[in-house]
This record gives sequence, C-alpha cells and structure tokens, in this order.
Amino acid sequence: MKFKRSSILLYLFFSLVVIGLTAVAIYINPANLAVAKDDENTTYHQLKLFSQVLDLVERDYVEPVKPKKLIYGAIQGMLSSLDPHSAFMKPEDFKELQVETKGKFTGIGIEITIKDGVLTVVSPIEGTPAFKAGIQANDKILKINGKSTKNMTLIQAVKLLRGPKGTTVTISIYRSGWNKLKDIKLVRDVIPIKSVRAKSLEDGYGYVRITNFQSKTERELQKALRKLEGKKGLKGLILDLRNNPGGLLDQAVAVSDEFLESGLIVYTDGRLEDSKMKFYAKPNRVHHNYPLVVLVNGGSASASEIVAGALQDNKRAVIVGTQTFGKGSVQTIIPLEGGAAIRLTTARYYTPSGRSIQAKGITPDIEVPFVPPSETSEEKDVFHFIKEKDLEGHLKGVGEDNNKDETGDKKHTETEAEKMLKKDNQLREGLRILKAFNIYKELKIQGAS
Repeated sequence: MKFKRSSILLYLFFSLVVIGLTAVAIYINPANLAVAKDDENTTYHQLKLFSQVLDLVERDYVEPVKPKKLIYGAIQGMLSSLDPHSAFMKPEDFKELQVETKGKFTGIGIEITIKDGVLTVVSPIEGTPAFKAGIQANDKILKINGKSTKNMTLIQAVKLLRGPKGTTVTISIYRSGWNKLKDIKLVRDVIPIKSVRAKSLEDGYGYVRITNFQSKTERELQKALRKLEGKKGLKGLILDLRNNPGGLLDQAVAVSDEFLESGLIVYTDGRLEDSKMKFYAKPNRVHHNYPLVVLVNGGSASASEIVAGALQDNKRAVIVGTQTFGKGSVQTIIPLEGGAAIRLTTARYYTPSGRSIQAKGITPDIEVPFVPPSETSEEKDVFHFIKEKDLEGHLKGVGEDNNKDETGDKKHTETEAEKMLKKDNQLREGLRILKAFNIYKELKIQGAS
C-alpha cells in the first residue's frame, strides 16, 4: 500500500499526540489512585459498572435479549446475595403469595421444602389429590413432568405443581426402601388451606394443630377452642406447631395473645425506626385457664417460633419436642410498579426475654425426639402378666358385662385420637405432661406452708 508524504507526516503527528496523551495519563494517574479506590464503594461507581455490563450484553450477546429479562435477573441476583429469604417476586409470584395467605389455591396439596439439596415433601394436606394418592412425608420429588428438580428453587417447583383445576401433573418420587422411582399422575384441584385442625384426645384434654399462619388463623383457633372447651372446659391443651413454616406476623401475635393476659409477646429490631416494634398481650374476653403444652420440631419456623418463644418466656406453656428451625428475621413485602414486589429482610425477631431466634431457634423445655411408630415400644412384642380377669371362672367385677371379645377384654373400636397417640410419641409425651401437672396440683404436700 502506498502513502503520500503529507499523509505520512500527518500520521506521525497524530501518533506523537496520542503517545504524549498516554504519557500524561500515566503520569497523573498515581496521584488519583487513592481517590479511585475510595470511589469503588460508592453507589455511583457500581451503577456505572452495571450500566457497562448491561450495554455489553445488549450489544454483544449471541442473541437479542429483552431489557426486562436482564433487569429482572439483575434484581433477583442482587436480593438473593443478601440472605436466603430476601427475594424478587415477579407480578405472577406476588399474586401467588397473596392468594396463598388468603387460604386457597389450585394444585395437588402438599407442603414442600428443600432438604439436603433435594425437593422433599413435608406433608400432604388432608383430603387433597396428593393425600388420596398416598404421598407421604419425606418423599423425595426428583422430577416434575419429566423435568429434574435438581437445583430447582421452591418458587420454581411450586409453579410447576400448581395450575388450573382439572389439569394434570406427573411427579416422580423416591421413598426410602424403594429401588426405583415411581411416577404418580395427579389431577389438580382447589386446595383449601385450613390453618387450624382440632380434636379431643381424651375426656378433658384437647389437641389443636396449626399448619401455618394465614389471615384466618386467629378466627379458626377461637372457633376450635370454643368447641373443645364446651360447657365443661378443658383440663389441658396440646398446641401442635411441628412442621409449621410460619406465615403472617400479626397472626402469630394473635395466637400468642389468645393464651396470654399480659406481657410482651415479641419485639423486632432493625436499622429503620419503622422496623423497631413491640407487641404486647391484651386481656382476653375468654380466659383459657388450663395448662398448655406446645409441640415443636426442626420444621417449626418463623411465626411458630414467635409463639413458642412468647409462651415459654411468659411461663405459660411447656415446650416439648426438638430444637426449632431458627428463622428469626422479618421480611417486609414491598410492592413495586408493574405488579412486582420484593421480599426484603428488614429486622430480627427477639423473644420477650431478649433471645434472638435467628440461627438459634427455640430450645424445648423437655426434649423428646420423634420416634417412628415401628420403633416404639407399643409396636414390639412384650410379655403380659396374667391378670385376675384372665382367670377362668373369675368373680365378676361391679358393672362387668358380657360385651367382650375372645380375649376377655371389652370390645372397643379405636378412635381417631387413639390412632394418633399410638403413632406419635411426642404427642403421647405431651398428654402425659398435662396429666401429670393436674395430678400434681391435687397432691397434698405435707409440711407446705
């Protein structure tokens, strides 16, 4: 290639200018290094970096990408870098949350969690498609409609499992003892989330289970207590918060308040004044003057821990079971333009005595690990001593009748409560504690002043 003399001179001139500018830049740069380092942590500096990366992706990525997808992804990444509970919710995710807290959705009816990196069933909801299909707690869901659940988030899994009423979904599950996966096809249905379930265990002893804390929990609890107490009242109550993942803060406060007449329930502390709150119990119109046992385990989290901690610190209940989950942080839902929202951790929970729940949980007063039914003493063959009633021709007792089976025992049909007690050693222990408390109250201790 040929160049004119004037062109060569012009080229050399511009080259010298560029070299000179570079030299000047190198010369003055060290003087500004300290300032540059200080600027690295400013919001402006980082936003400049973000805009550069965004521009590069929009211009140079192998395929065109919509700005909305890039921005949503960036926000998701930013919030997930904070803690496991802060998250960005797309408009459809935010709607899902609003539906869930109101108490009804369409799906298959299971509570799920991520356990040891695997999508795991916490429990099926009674009466739902999953319950009727025989899905059990601790079943591992390895595929949903043929798609692997490895590295799948809970929100992604919930989206795949839920859907319009009448549509189908196939889940591939593994259960301990199986040698291969089993595909189960389920038809989605409307799943009413009944927050409170109650029944009488024995005469005078009630049982209430709260599965989660949603908008109707307080009303459902009050209704259940009225029914259990009836005209005779109760000698004691078991409040079951096991595998309860939490829910609405105001409902946790209301449930605690139902059993407390005064005192601090919970307080929160964060950076902003709005996040520094204290919640106190108020006198109740209906007084529940009976002993209370609260059952907890590693699946009891957040709002469940608030209730357990409040009742424990106020000396209102005996906490029985195993160490709770330890989620003691407050998430605030902040709606955004366009229907999206963010769930942002804004404070920590503290029990009335000042204990932080975060990463510690609630330690039960009486630790009782759960023992599967097959390992309980009730299931083992044990030697039974011969009793008077077993002797042929024994003298009948007062009121004894002939309504007996071939063993000589009175015929009896096992109730739902008896079946529960037989399978659940923690529940049995809770009932024993209540009974022991009432027996102790009736004892006349000699020498007492």
